[in-house]
Amino acid sequence: MRFASLGSGSKGNALLVSAGKTMLLLDCGFGLNDSRVRLARLGVMPEQLTGILVTHEHGDHIGGVASLARKFNLPVWLTHGTLRSQPKAFAGIAGLHEIDPHQAFAVQDIEMLPYPVPHDAAEPVQYVFSDGARCLGVLTDAGCCTPHILAMLDGCHALVLECNHDAEMLRKGDYHERLKQRVSGRFGHLSNDESAG
Repeated sequence: MRFASLGSGSKGNALLVSAGKTMLLLDCGFGLNDSRVRLARLGVMPEQLTGILVTHEHGDHIGGVASLARKFNLPVWLTHGTLRSQPKAFAGIAGLHEIDPHQAFAVQDIEMLPYPVPHDAAEPVQYVFSDGARCLGVLTDAGCCTPHILAMLDGCHALVLECNHDAEMLRKGDYHERLKQRVSGRFGHLSNDESAG
């Protein structure tokens, strides 16, 4: 199994996970042309993608999903809550698949086990990927690390972990107080220190 980040931040997020001939994109917050460029840096053309998984409906995670899926006829997997929260964002995608956030499913050579996370979205999930030999855990966009999350990630051979902010810099920064509370809250994002702990 291989994985590579196409980018991570408030302007867009995407992670490529591949095994055998299967190439899945986890989220796509970048526009169509930007996504093509970012994939090309990894030696991948959009036509090679098997599909797209969506973690939640925030724009930095879904901004490019519909355009990429429609252009290249890619199936998309997402939770019921994510789809219902932004139905227009996913309009026109032929292969929409609603997943159970507690049920494993497979796409060709990769098995995915979604798991719910505390984040300020309708029905956010993260994933553990397996190719039968190795497991990759992904944990981004979670406000805190729960015992369930730790259990889900236990035994993974690799982990993609978000380190979103320095708590002190956030506290002293120019953001509005409401945004500071959102980012640092139990349904926001893990701080650097929390991620290291």
